[in-house]
Amino acid sequence: MTEIGIAFQTDKPPGRYAELAAAAEAHGFDVVSVFADLLYQPPLPALLEMARATSRVRLGVACLNPYTQHPYEIAGGLAALDAASGGRAYLGLARGTWLDAIGIEQRRPLAHLRDTAAIVRALLSGDDRGYRGQAYWLAPGIRLRGRRPDWLPPLLLGTWGPRGAALAGEIADEIKVGGSANPAVVPFIRDRVRAGCQAAGRSEDEVRVVLGAVTVVDEDGAAARGRARTEVARYLAVVAELDPATKLPDGLADRVRVLVASGQDKAAGSLIPDAVLDRFAFSGTPEHVAALAERVLEAGADRVDFGTPHGLTDDKGVALLGTAVLPLLRQRGG
Repeated sequence: MTEIGIAFQTDKPPGRYAELAAAAEAHGFDVVSVFADLLYQPPLPALLEMARATSRVRLGVACLNPYTQHPYEIAGGLAALDAASGGRAYLGLARGTWLDAIGIEQRRPLAHLRDTAAIVRALLSGDDRGYRGQAYWLAPGIRLRGRRPDWLPPLLLGTWGPRGAALAGEIADEIKVGGSANPAVVPFIRDRVRAGCQAAGRSEDEVRVVLGAVTVVDEDGAAARGRARTEVARYLAVVAELDPATKLPDGLADRVRVLVASGQDKAAGSLIPDAVLDRFAFSGTPEHVAALAERVLEAGADRVDFGTPHGLTDDKGVALLGTAVLPLLRQRGG
């Protein structure tokens, strides 16, 4: 069964998260996520607000990293979200980006991800046998207080690379490729996940593939795509290097990187051709956004996540996604 999700940045005042999550649920979205990007507000307060305003959608962070929070803190926050949401929480983990800006070295990322997932699951399920990992460990007899008995949250790993995807194949329920609207990526990710599934003796059907990217929808398609270009410019040079199915025009990444570094995001975005934009964002009129999402689902993805900023304004973007884009996808089987 395919799903449609929506993801929010944690840059809003109190009360807005509840309003936006309630609207997303009323429109029929299946999953509501928040980001945990560096130097934005922490995601848990936003999620707790969303939990109180909703009753059906799954809720979680896409994604927490295993360097700025210890696994026991992640487990405690997830237990709080589980209680507030009535059992709708999921665990999202990724290695994180730009942490060198705050003096954190990202050594042994796969070990950190594996150990964090194992310890969080042990603490939440009540497994007190202990765990000895390469990055983190848990002494025998340690239990988390205030948790629901015997609960294992669904695990989403955010990753692009072969080793990260293979780890998802071993231990995760979902893998999210962030910053991509490129249907050609899906077969590469499935192949990489399959290697991990085979190593762990799992069926590849046990791991769902999610693609999420910047989304800007508006009846004025040109205005929406202009906004999306500016947003995509900020991460194009990084994400394009991870995409095995995309080769940027010669020199584009360097030109975009230089302009972004000098604060000229709009000028950088203006350099991005239409074909490139459509691989890294869902943007344009509702019909065009629906068509871009549909091709990702037809390529074999199990879910599309529409990411921030959604529209020229938050409210209008969420409303158009819910009333114009989502119905088109449902009609076409998404």
